Amino acid sequence: QVQLVESGGGLVQAGGSLRLSCAASGSSVSNYAMGWFRQAPGKGREFVARISRGLGITAYGDSVKGRFTISRDNAKNTVYLQMTSLKPEDTAVYYCAAQSSIGVYSDFSKYDYWGQGTQVTVSS
Repeated sequence: QVQLVESGGGLVQAGGSLRLSCAASGSSVSNYAMGWFRQAPGKGREFVARISRGLGITAYGDSVKGRFTISRDNAKNTVYLQMTSLKPEDTAVYYCAAQSSIGVYSDFSKYDYWGQGTQVTVSS
């Protein structure tokens, strides 16, 4: 079992950048496919990015493609989400999640472990 703690959220102006971190404990992030999801008020949980176990193949939601980058540091047991060119519509609570078995990576219900979330607010 893995425990996940997100950090790095905050308030930023449109066009700015933030880097979110997801620190894991209890198990190695390399044992899981790791994902980032977000949820804005009144909306469902949206897939943002994912990095596979092993080779670290990445995938992104259409709304963030080309602006966000997911990465993994096995030595620090941490997954990152670098966010650039931020827009007001990126405002949401961002969650880190771990998927222990093969499943559709964009489906939040296929992830087994979740962090508590970190708030990102982008002002216009």
